[in-house]
Amino acid sequence: MADATTIFPNDLNGKAVLITGGTKGIGLATGLSFGARGARVYLTHRWGSADEDELRAKFKEVGAPEPVILEADASNDEDTEAVMQRIKADCDTLEVLISNVSFAHISKHHSDLSKKGLKRSLNYSAWPFVGYLQQAKLVTGRFPRYAVGMSSRGPEYFLPGYDFIAVSKAVMETFMIYMTAELASEDVRINVIRANPVDTESLEATFGPDFVPFCKKFYGDQFFVSPDEVAQATLGLCSGLMDGVKGQILLLDNACGFGDNVVRMFTDRERLGLTI
Repeated sequence: MADATTIFPNDLNGKAVLITGGTKGIGLATGLSFGARGARVYLTHRWGSADEDELRAKFKEVGAPEPVILEADASNDEDTEAVMQRIKADCDTLEVLISNVSFAHISKHHSDLSKKGLKRSLNYSAWPFVGYLQQAKLVTGRFPRYAVGMSSRGPEYFLPGYDFIAVSKAVMETFMIYMTAELASEDVRINVIRANPVDTESLEATFGPDFVPFCKKFYGDQFFVSPDEVAQATLGLCSGLMDGVKGQILLLDNACGFGDNVVRMFTDRERLGLTI
């Protein structure tokens, strides 16, 4: 019978795991997953956006070490350096970087698009993945062993009003591929997770309160990926079992993409009330 070491080769006890935008949704679920493995989890958030007592209680519930909760603007280079200096002082090196922050202008019409909006979106949703990797190397002397960027379906199919986020995620994914090639000799594994919509506060803020009920009616619950599913996929990439996976975009879609076409709608036409 396999023991825990065989199943999960990497010992995360006391290792530093940094999750940007880690106090809610996917970021929090991922932090709890790593914390339950004994990792020293660092969660960043924007000023005043986190209930720190509630967060500590959640970590305590899963038997995880108390998280380090830091106020840091992911688009600010000084804040990024300060976070890495804190990790250097506590743990010497960073084991895992998870770039989860995503913020961008939501456009209602092509006339809303602007250079200012694009720059802001890139600063928050694309550049931090590169910036934190660079600062990890500069401050601690080495890259993290694992780096995972959180993307979305925006780069591959149309989502209304999602222009800036989709472009930013596509840029992040391209950086990931190029950095993997350029850092091939380094002890770092860089990947991206691209997931179907996750039912979070962020999703509602982006598409409105009617989006989730509508999708569940016409696609079913399986259309959505849960924060825990994203967290477990991320943990798997950093477990030691998938160290041969580098420079990849992993799609989490519950196989919905295969059946997302007019034939599926025709097959389910009676249930969906789409008969002619």
